[in-house]
Amino acid sequence: MNLYWTLAWRYLSGRKLRTALTTLAITFGVLVIFGMNTFLPTFVKAYQTQVMAVAGQVDVTITHKTGEAFDPSVLEKVRAVEGVEVASGSLERIVNLPADYFDHDPQAFDRITALLLKGIDPTTARQMIAYNIIEGRFLEPEDQGAAVITRSLAREIGLKLGDTLALPTATGIAELKIVGILPERMMPGNEEVLVTLSDAQRLMNMPDKINILDANFGTLDEARRAEIQKRITETLGDSFKIGALETGSEIYTNLKNAQLIFVLMGFLALLMGGFIIFNTFRTIIAERRRDIGMLRALGANRRTIRWLIITEGLLQGVIGTAAGLVLGYLFGLLVLQLIVPVAKQFLNITVGAPEVSPLLLISSIVLGVGITVVAGLIPAYSASRITPLEALRPSLGKVNFKRVASLSFWAGVVLMALAAGILFSRQAALIGLGAVLFTVSLILMAPALINPIAVMFGSLLALIYARNGTAQLAEGNLSRQPGRATVTASTTMIALAVVVMMASILSSVALTFTRIMEKSLGSDYLLVPPTLAVWGSNTGASPQLAENLRQIEGVELVSTLRFAAAQIGDIAVGVLGIDPDAYLQMESLTFTTGDPLSAFQALKTERAMIINGVLATASGIQVGDEVELVTPGGKQTYRVVGLATDYLNAKTTTAYISQSNIALDFGRQEDVFFQINLKPGADRQKVESALMTLLKDYPQFKLLNGKAYVEENARMFDAIFIAMYAMAAFLAIPSLIAMVNTLAIGVLERTREIGMLRAVGANRRQVRAIILSEALILAAIGTAFGILAGLYMGIMAVKAFEAMGFPMEYIFPASGILAAAAVGLLFGALSAVVPARQATRLDVVEALRYE
Repeated sequence: MNLYWTLAWRYLSGRKLRTALTTLAITFGVLVIFGMNTFLPTFVKAYQTQVMAVAGQVDVTITHKTGEAFDPSVLEKVRAVEGVEVASGSLERIVNLPADYFDHDPQAFDRITALLLKGIDPTTARQMIAYNIIEGRFLEPEDQGAAVITRSLAREIGLKLGDTLALPTATGIAELKIVGILPERMMPGNEEVLVTLSDAQRLMNMPDKINILDANFGTLDEARRAEIQKRITETLGDSFKIGALETGSEIYTNLKNAQLIFVLMGFLALLMGGFIIFNTFRTIIAERRRDIGMLRALGANRRTIRWLIITEGLLQGVIGTAAGLVLGYLFGLLVLQLIVPVAKQFLNITVGAPEVSPLLLISSIVLGVGITVVAGLIPAYSASRITPLEALRPSLGKVNFKRVASLSFWAGVVLMALAAGILFSRQAALIGLGAVLFTVSLILMAPALINPIAVMFGSLLALIYARNGTAQLAEGNLSRQPGRATVTASTTMIALAVVVMMASILSSVALTFTRIMEKSLGSDYLLVPPTLAVWGSNTGASPQLAENLRQIEGVELVSTLRFAAAQIGDIAVGVLGIDPDAYLQMESLTFTTGDPLSAFQALKTERAMIINGVLATASGIQVGDEVELVTPGGKQTYRVVGLATDYLNAKTTTAYISQSNIALDFGRQEDVFFQINLKPGADRQKVESALMTLLKDYPQFKLLNGKAYVEENARMFDAIFIAMYAMAAFLAIPSLIAMVNTLAIGVLERTREIGMLRAVGANRRQVRAIILSEALILAAIGTAFGILAGLYMGIMAVKAFEAMGFPMEYIFPASGILAAAAVGLLFGALSAVVPARQATRLDVVEALRYE
């Protein structure tokens, strides 16, 4: 065995540049695998925290059965439960306020009659919920007498940042300095005043006590979550109540969908990292075919050749993997540092340090070392089976390759046909399989297509840039090694496919949901309850409020929603009662099946309902079906007359019926949501003043400007898209690395050839043009295939959204394609810089003596 180590070390140390480039490829491959998969889980958890915070959700909320406060030692018991990611304790108490406490005016209506004083641990609380500070700062652990309040509370009581809020407490009037302002409160209940836990314990005269304990888990797997919750119950006993995030809830579904997206990006990172390692090491071994033939001629048997390659692979794999792990962690840390400012500013996400799991560490090592060994062993095994005389003939083997290329081409055709079948089947469950089949089909077909594509791009380059035969020489270099060119171009293809796919999805989602949002919420004013889409937790208003709103001078139209909970079979359904005439004028629903006029007319004249896509997908119901709706008075048969959705209910199982039917079958006459349109030329300031006066008797509603609300949501979409495009861009970087390595190694292997070109009169500029042309042709091939793969995956993703019930409209990603083409060609040009410089600096005599 020592002989193999000695031979391997001598070979590697004797070819320092080649060894360095190969090890560098391994390092970069592991860097991509390890780095991407350290910051992605961290970003997923931060995203999970943000989404749950927006919905006012944590995984479990624990209280004592009596409702009384308890010892904080319970918190440590929960933190010790395996699977609990973070837990935080708080002390909450309702502070009832005397009449006219803030306005001191007996004649005025008191909108704020109670506050929720909440003491938190600032450090752990922000790990649970991403508090969005719009003014000032958040609480700090050492704060005393400091408070954070909402903008709506500040407006109601006439205070601003830096002012003092005086509250009656168990220890007397407490004066709290306002150090931070949160957005307007949208959750049901009283306005919150956040203070530190120690301050709350002092003000409530409850030292060393908490009464609420929140915890988040580190997984979204249903079985695992149930197991963690069971352990918490066993740990705490029957003295505590545990409320958990339901696995079937909307927020849980959103988190699962987001997790699938991030897992896909991590998988693509693994795939590209493997391509980098495989391509570079495979290229090295293939170019050493002559060396292997010489060793065989000197007496080395096949087993010796294989073990020599394995040993070399182990040496380079271990060194490159170790370096890749270190640089990968630093890469993940750098990416997170770049994301943090954007995440805090636009998405309200607090991102922690890169997360390194034992599984990721082990898999990165196995992939780094394993792919290196396998990538070298496969071609070495093939070369060792050839006789020494054949191995010493560098031109042999083309006929065999053509046969293999033909087989792979037709295999690719079959896979592409299967992928096309999956596309037309519109099966969301097969989207991943279809994407893999299509991508693999392009890789299999590429070797047979390299020559004609290289000729086409070579001719184009000859017209634009590479004249005097330089483009033809570059084209010939690629055509001689179609396998190597295919693997290198495949890395570019995968990277740019991600860019085009993301462009397809994001442009389609942006346009679709913006249109739905503008139709659903684009009225002049909205009266918004504490929670949107979770209608059952809201206190509505009697029909008199809507009538009073219609009487305001300048108001043209008022449309309202009423809510009731029902079931269709085992599926929970949110039933919304609408006024068909007003809703038709508002154009609040986006129809995918059925005619709006006839559908709304049916709602007025019979037991008819319009269902959204999520309900249609979950239940299998189609337009024209008759379904039994479970109501308080028994089952009632409704006919489905349309398939449509709106922005607020796009992700929940929802049915729309008339308000007369919701009153008849459910006894509901409370309006929980209002849309108000003004007459042309109405005085908005006067109308708004009248609305605010009217709403003094209905403090459960907030008045919002409809267009401003739509714009705010659109900005949120833009921020999310920027973050997703940034991640896609990071995935494109490995293609540059792969091309640099391939071209640099190609220059090394063609040292004598370059020397001969220089000897017969080629100048440095022509040599540089050959290398650059080769890089551009490689990049063009990868870019073309990447755009094709990305378009397919984008269409599949949009079809998957449609199958899940979202009324998606596919938008051709023209801007994404242009960006992918620009990035691909730019990377091709950049990848040629170092190899071209290396080739032009070769000494002619030394190059001719190189072996």
